[in-house]
Amino acid sequence: MGAITDEAGLTGALATQSASVRYGDLSLDARALARQCILDYLGCTLAGAQERLTLLVLAEMEEQGGGGAATVVGHAARLPALSAAMVNGSAAHALDFDDVNMAMPGHPSVAILPGLLALAEERGASGAAVLTAFVAGYELQCRLGRAIAPGHYDGLGFHATATVGSFGAAAACAHLLGLDPATTATALGIAGTQAAGLKSMFGTMCKPLHAGKASFHGLLAARLAARGFSSRDDVIECAQGFARTHSADFSPERALAAPPRGLWIFDNLFKYHAACYLTHAPIEAARKLGVTPADVRRIRLRVDQATDRVCNIAEPRTGLEAKFSLRLTTAMALAGLDTGALETYSDGIATDPALVAMRDRVTIEFASGWPHTLAEIEAETASGKRLSARHDAGVPAEDIREQGRRVEEKFHSLARPLLREAAARVLETVRHFGELEDVRTLLALCR
Repeated sequence: MGAITDEAGLTGALATQSASVRYGDLSLDARALARQCILDYLGCTLAGAQERLTLLVLAEMEEQGGGGAATVVGHAARLPALSAAMVNGSAAHALDFDDVNMAMPGHPSVAILPGLLALAEERGASGAAVLTAFVAGYELQCRLGRAIAPGHYDGLGFHATATVGSFGAAAACAHLLGLDPATTATALGIAGTQAAGLKSMFGTMCKPLHAGKASFHGLLAARLAARGFSSRDDVIECAQGFARTHSADFSPERALAAPPRGLWIFDNLFKYHAACYLTHAPIEAARKLGVTPADVRRIRLRVDQATDRVCNIAEPRTGLEAKFSLRLTTAMALAGLDTGALETYSDGIATDPALVAMRDRVTIEFASGWPHTLAEIEAETASGKRLSARHDAGVPAEDIREQGRRVEEKFHSLARPLLREAAARVLETVRHFGELEDVRTLLALCR
């Protein structure tokens, strides 16, 4: 990617880079990772399809006007593309089990795929076209996330899945529509003025809604731009633009720097615990201790200061709040609960007296300047022995094929209860996603 010039600022540079992505330029590993993201997204959406928040959003969108070309994953309903994007995005993030990229930092796939797949279904697009558009949007949102880090997420409290994700969704949908760089920049402008989402909403139904809204905003932005709707083409960098109103740390250079592994998608992180990603390192570190709750007198957990504003609900009362409690998820890991099982995060578990007693033995020490994904844990046993462990959940998998096996196992556990035998057909179809002539073949299996 070239340097910023007066003629093409950051918005224009990102739009040009995004519009130029071609399927033939993507390595086999990049394509494999994109397929894994799609499979993981579908599994999370199917599992979240019957959550109360999903049903509430679906009821509202059906009331606004049913019918349409787009599938509502896990339901018989079909809706207009924008409405389907809202519902499917909310469902996909309902369980907080979807993938993460710390370059945003946030959840990349649930911001992009709901709107992109709805648009693709409406247009009868090929799998290769969707894969390419997905990678284009994915890369743009990671570059933008880096440009406004850390002030956007850590400092001011914006939820990047909602805000930065709106840009990624717009870029992906613009790519699928074949928009040129100038029109793509306009789409980014339309997305930027809609982008919103607050971290203070974590633990409520609004957090999943953020993903649905990001996809809705991005799809709407690309469609309006394609119709000739006007906006600024420098929305990111202009005075009172997105970057300067949403961060005190704007750095175009960080956006334009080459990703360490060639593409930001190679830093994608899949979730194997159904809770906020910043609880994953404490969970893994606690498991390494090899102690039982009866052996533990007290636990000291050391994590980055930023986690305090993300997942430190001190006394969660619901299963949803439990997903954002460092102390409770650590207690759950020490108690040997399956933190990858959806049913583990229930209101009963959140208030279980034995777990609450274990939770209250956990104290947190916040460090400054640590990776958000690093945790150290120290346990003092009843006999006075001290044990310690550490884990960094921010290290991407080196073996993409082994990762694919784990993602497929996760998909089966999430999708089979709803789809039964059709889950295997969905999996096999995603394995050959790039060869699909029409993605409707896949989406028909998800209803």
